[in-house]
Amino acid sequence: MAERGHQVPNPLHLLDEFRAFQRSLALRTAIELDLFTRIGSGADTIPSLAARSGASERGLRILCDYLVVQGHLSKQDSRYGLSLHARLYLSTASPAYMGSAVRFLASDATVQAFCELRQTVERHEESAAPALRADESDWVRFAHAMAPLARDIAPLAAAVLSPESAGPWRVLDIAAGHGLYSLALAARNPSAQIFALDHPKVLAVAAENARLQGISERCHLVPGDAFTLDFGGPYDLVLMANFAHHFDAANNIVLFQKCRAALRPSGRLVLIDFITNDDRISPPDDAAFALTMLATTARGNVYTFREYRSMLESAGFRDVRRPDQSDVARWIIVASD
Repeated sequence: MAERGHQVPNPLHLLDEFRAFQRSLALRTAIELDLFTRIGSGADTIPSLAARSGASERGLRILCDYLVVQGHLSKQDSRYGLSLHARLYLSTASPAYMGSAVRFLASDATVQAFCELRQTVERHEESAAPALRADESDWVRFAHAMAPLARDIAPLAAAVLSPESAGPWRVLDIAAGHGLYSLALAARNPSAQIFALDHPKVLAVAAENARLQGISERCHLVPGDAFTLDFGGPYDLVLMANFAHHFDAANNIVLFQKCRAALRPSGRLVLIDFITNDDRISPPDDAAFALTMLATTARGNVYTFREYRSMLESAGFRDVRRPDQSDVARWIIVASD
């Protein structure tokens, strides 16, 4: 018997880590074949799945059995069923569906970037670092794919900012993408006007989400690049959600300066982003995201609150704070003069 507090070496854990990529790509394949939706709608045998998907019976049997082993499916005799989380999150019949995110998080480009991780780690700072080659169509796919993840977080983030008592806000949403973060503010403040900035084709995604929420007349599209476009203004609030982590401190300072210049004297810049503690290993999910930035961006990173405060103060902001560090609020930083 092992002594309490002592770890017992277990090489099986390492073997599981070595094969972890298989889990991601198996899920991506199942989602691309829409297997979870098909099984949920009654195509619960291999022949019926093959007939509906056009895939081979051998391939489907091995894939579905693997998904049973991983806990995504159940199997009784020759019939497959959905686990609870698969029914909630992996079937397109569910309003909580979030399977589309795997198409970006485990895309060919992302997987390839991680296949080159050793070279990236070996490359010195002064060398040109690799970047995820994303054109406008890639970011359109990103906006569609990541919207399910933001669907639940955006209203919670909006609640932290108390927009309902703010009056007729003018909100600039930088790199708006799906637009759900600023649209959540508009939903709580019927006098808020949203100005969504992004590439033209990406803005079509935000426009559609605004239409679905009945906010189209208050959502104004601002096509362009955040680093080169004149933001106009003045705005009461500039929102930057999950954007600053793509860049190094120097570029963020330039961007924050532009935001400050576009604000009213009483305006605020709100960042929603991963924030790691000073130890850079906690919270675990935030800290681990730094590896994604290393693999897929030229100079991206996950920053500590101290680092964000230093950048924002260098850009001219004098009051930089976090509302609190619980739940969604821990990802929010508010900067003002």
